[in-house]
Amino acid sequence: MAKGPEAFRTISEAADELNVPQHVLRFWETKFTFIRPMKRAGGRRFYRPQDIAVIAGVRRLLHDEGWSIKAVQAVHKESGVARLVEAGRATKVDQPTPGASNALQERLQELQAAKARLDALLKP
Repeated sequence: MAKGPEAFRTISEAADELNVPQHVLRFWETKFTFIRPMKRAGGRRFYRPQDIAVIAGVRRLLHDEGWSIKAVQAVHKESGVARLVEAGRATKVDQPTPGASNALQERLQELQAAKARLDALLKP
């Protein structure tokens, strides 16, 4: 049975949902003070939906955008958690918009044509 969107997630469920290993979530807790899952007796972590949203933003900035930990910390300090949640929302869109793939294809063709021209100029 699947959990509802408002249900708390265990660390393994959160890791699966965010596509990161569990040890990475634990490490991020040490680097980002704003990542604080609920802990029950015995130290078992439970991530609230808002925790998942914030971590999704951290994941996107670190893994997808290539930001440093210090840069993400600075964004949090300057703009707060809302900016991180906003960054995480972009993660949920796995498919490019319809026009984006056409534009990328056009750019690729332009670059390939430019390369062909350069190759022709450089031939002895």
